[in-house]
Amino acid sequence: MRSTQRNGSPDAPNSVLGRALTVLTAFELGDDELSLAELVRRTGVAKATIHRLVTELAQWRVVERTPGGGVRLGIRLFELGQLVPRQLGLREAAAPFLADLFEATHETIHLATPDGTEVVYVQKLEGRAGPPVPSRVGGRMPMHCTGVGKAILAFALPQLLDDVLRAGLTRRAPRTIIAPGLLSAELERIHERGVAYEREESGIGVTCVAAPVLDGDGHAVAALSITGWVNRFDPERMAPAVRTAALGLTRALATTL
Repeated sequence: MRSTQRNGSPDAPNSVLGRALTVLTAFELGDDELSLAELVRRTGVAKATIHRLVTELAQWRVVERTPGGGVRLGIRLFELGQLVPRQLGLREAAAPFLADLFEATHETIHLATPDGTEVVYVQKLEGRAGPPVPSRVGGRMPMHCTGVGKAILAFALPQLLDDVLRAGLTRRAPRTIIAPGLLSAELERIHERGVAYEREESGIGVTCVAAPVLDGDGHAVAALSITGWVNRFDPERMAPAVRTAALGLTRALATTL
């Protein structure tokens, strides 16, 4: 999913770096490759400029040319992503907690962090019998319609909720909460009980339970969740397990980060 934070600027970037980043962020979930024409359409940058930028980015292995004449993201981006200290430390600290949840449930497990008004998934353990969830490591989703996003929002500074409401509560599924008052009330309940539930708000048939991972000030730096089919997965029954894992990760991060 493309981020409104990154691509919603009213003015096209004028610098070479800005235009290069516009090319890279034009790729969306599911895009194995894009044609030059599609890059021009998505970015609004002139074709000649796109061609030059792609050539230079390919020299740095940030993008790659495909045999069919298209463009795909390059291996160098993956290598750089593995060096990001915050996500790397978080993933390492979270690994045993996520593994325990997966072993106990065999359902899809997510770990996500906030970025603007969205969440970024930094780890995903996919259950074989679970629903097809539109998430991937490095992918994004709006905060207001995901369990991890609501768990983060409920334990964030008030400014973040203001930003989410200002960005608009886009309907992702029939049961997405799009009324600001209803979302605020839901976040109050999440803050009281320590877990967030999502019931077909991000996709039909999907339900989950999530819990926040907190810093020393009690603000969410991440959240983890268990996801399953709405007709056979009981999120309330799994709530104690996901909350215990989140509390354990909170304590682990306090000593490692």
